[in-house]
Amino acid sequence: MKVRKIVFRILALAILIGIAAVMFVIGRGHTIYFDNKTLEAEDGTVYKPYYKIDVLVNGEKVAKLGEEDRGMVSTMGQKFSMELHITPKKDSKKVGSAVKLEIPYNMDGIILNLPALLNGAAEDVYMDEFIPAVVEETGDEEEVPAGDEFEMPMGDA
Repeated sequence: MKVRKIVFRILALAILIGIAAVMFVIGRGHTIYFDNKTLEAEDGTVYKPYYKIDVLVNGEKVAKLGEEDRGMVSTMGQKFSMELHITPKKDSKKVGSAVKLEIPYNMDGIILNLPALLNGAAEDVYMDEFIPAVVEETGDEEEVPAGDEFEMPMGDA
C-alpha cells in the first residue's frame, strides 16, 4: 500500500512538471517591435525603409508603418507569422509577403528591421533585442510648502 502511494505521488509530480515545461515554452509572451527604418549593417550594406508597410498578424492589422516608423505587437509562443503589405515607393503598387519566424527563447522584446528582413539579411542583422532605456531621476524635486494651499487663516473657531 505504501509503495503504491509513493508511485502515484511521483507520477503526479512528473505530470505536473511536464505540463509546466510545456506551458513555459508555448505560453511564453513576447513583444515584437517592427522597424521600417534605415539600417546600416556591419558589412556596410544599407537597408533603406519602404514608403509604407502594413503589418497583419492573425489577419488583423497591428501596425501601419511609414518611413522611419516603429510598431509593435504582443504574441505568445516561439513561432511567429505575419503578413506584410509593402508599398515600396509613393504611388507604387502594394506587394504582399508572408513571413514566419522562430522567436529566440532568450529574448522577451524583439526588434525586427523589416527592410533588412525582406532583403534577405542574416538573422543577427535584422533581429535585435529590445532593451528599454533607463531613465535616471534627477535630484531636483519640487518642495511642497507646508500649510493650507488656499492660504486661509486657520484660527480657533
